[in-house]
Amino acid sequence: MTLTGSSQTLTVKYVIRAKFEIEGVVEKPDVIGAVFGQTEGLFGPELDLRELQKSGRIGRIEIDLHSKQDKTTGTITIPTSLDRVSTALLAASIESINRVGPCAAKVTLEKIEDVREARRKAIIDRAKEILHQWTIEAMPSVDEVFKEVAETLKVAKVEKYGPEELSAGPDVESAKEIIIVEGRADVINLMRCGIHNVIALEGAKVPETIKKLCKEKEATAFLDGDRGGDLILKELLQVTNVKYIARAPRGKEVEELNCKEIFEALEAKVPLEELLKPKREKRKIELPKEIVQIAKELVGTLEAVLLNEKLEPIERLPVSQLAEKLQQTSGVETVIFDGIITQRIVDIASEKNIKNIIASRISEAVKPSLNVQLTTFSEIMEN
Repeated sequence: MTLTGSSQTLTVKYVIRAKFEIEGVVEKPDVIGAVFGQTEGLFGPELDLRELQKSGRIGRIEIDLHSKQDKTTGTITIPTSLDRVSTALLAASIESINRVGPCAAKVTLEKIEDVREARRKAIIDRAKEILHQWTIEAMPSVDEVFKEVAETLKVAKVEKYGPEELSAGPDVESAKEIIIVEGRADVINLMRCGIHNVIALEGAKVPETIKKLCKEKEATAFLDGDRGGDLILKELLQVTNVKYIARAPRGKEVEELNCKEIFEALEAKVPLEELLKPKREKRKIELPKEIVQIAKELVGTLEAVLLNEKLEPIERLPVSQLAEKLQQTSGVETVIFDGIITQRIVDIASEKNIKNIIASRISEAVKPSLNVQLTTFSEIMEN
């Protein structure tokens, strides 16, 4: 199942279906606001609904509701391409919603549908039909069956590629994408798993053939998870145009991985520009001891504290309610919370003339603000 948006195409793996009951009459925008507002910052940007929609990892959230006798009931449907653990966390987060606007609410997970399972069943049923029809139309002889099966058992042989006669799979020349590994044993292991667009460096010095291939094709370097792999990576970055980096699990070599581990490592490959992206420079910020003490007390609580200009606490509340509360409250000068500073929080703070936000982390998507100082717990607790 694939959903196409304005800028992202989402291949749906799972669909979260939940039902809700609300004590009062509300409309769809109220429910949508609660879904986004009360799950924001709970588990960081990786599970922030707005960030997930921007990156195309969840689709359009559908709300179906009906109001009767001063009560509103309905369903929430969220298509997702996340893994099973992240999908389960997201479903649990939706269940934690306890109010919509001013009304008390209860959200209950009905089920998580595995779209791929349904698709697999349909494919298997169709395959049975095809096989049945095929058997009726043409039953091959025993000799033909043996010959066909024997062909599938033939394993591709490692070839020699380029002037340096590097160990390589048979598809390196024709493939638009290649995988660069360290040695011949790595090539053999990847070919055993059906990956034939692979070529080996066969040494610490990068051969000219590899440099040339990296200019002509999209190259992924798949290296051992040890110091040797670290050194080869540095060499590759200096002299080639590799586009992605994949690593074996720390302490393991590519040649000893099973097929599942190989495919997982390649799926988790990182674009080179992301690997080289400079990390946010650590600062040391001096803030009043009252703020530092509150920050220490909030670690691990998923709660927020609002302070006035005299650094006196105004209110303490769950992080899931923070954005909505800030929009409704005045006289706040400092916000301290155990969560992620998102762009929405910064925008609200700017509108409300809030001067300081201190939290556990800052989302990478946040743009610097001229009138709101953003600080992390680590920047004030390391002093």
